[in-house]
Amino acid sequence: MTLSKLKPLRRLSHHLRRRSLAVSASAVHQYTPLWTPTQLINVSPAAESLFHITIDVSESPDLAASYTHAGQYLQLRLKDPNIRPTFLAIASPPSIAASRGVFEFLVKSIAGSTAELLCGLRRGDTVELSPAMGRGFEIDRISPPENYQTVLIFATGSGISPIRSLIEAGFGADKRSDVRLYYGARNLDRMAYQERFKDWESSGVDIVPVLSQPDDSWTGERGYVQAAFARAKRILSPQSTGAVLCGHRQMAEEVTSVLVGDGVSSEKILKNL
Repeated sequence: MTLSKLKPLRRLSHHLRRRSLAVSASAVHQYTPLWTPTQLINVSPAAESLFHITIDVSESPDLAASYTHAGQYLQLRLKDPNIRPTFLAIASPPSIAASRGVFEFLVKSIAGSTAELLCGLRRGDTVELSPAMGRGFEIDRISPPENYQTVLIFATGSGISPIRSLIEAGFGADKRSDVRLYYGARNLDRMAYQERFKDWESSGVDIVPVLSQPDDSWTGERGYVQAAFARAKRILSPQSTGAVLCGHRQMAEEVTSVLVGDGVSSEKILKNL
């Protein structure tokens, strides 16, 4: 083919690529969630800078039914259209939505954020929710339990929220020989869900609290969860080990590096960041 014939084809190809990108960008820009008005049932302290938020979805069966897997999240917006929506991981398991008609959240109040305004609301106030989004934790990748006897769970700060949903939804922890939750916080005052630890342990999860700035009375693990895990290790069979990570990106990257270096398949490391 001659050069004179190639030039128009190149121009056409370039035009089509630009048009395709423009259409894709327009589609993303025009995406609007289906917002459902809901009422707050409870806003209460969970730990320092963390709040329990419970929202009534009993009158919105489609919204409740959209939550099917632990680890899913949604968008929440307030009445003021000038305030940007915020993304929240759902802390309660899907069964709670079905049986009690509520979504529960663990929300970190950050100064100047939508989350701070949300944590300042009261029972009966109205917020709008999008349907649940995302695939959640793909537990099928580390199932059945007999094939993945070791599951290592890592969470920091409010990242414990979707981990709570996973543990309470159930993933066969009692059928595995070694399930450990490394849960990091600055100190005990910033560690949510301590009242649930006993129930989690009875379900088969060994909890390892890790405090980065504890007081002098603390006798447990100190520092960061990745360092605590590196000290403990005890991965007897990498081929039958899975992991779940939720929290700071640096933590996730460092833990992943250690796990993969020990022979754990990256396909068996489930992340929710």
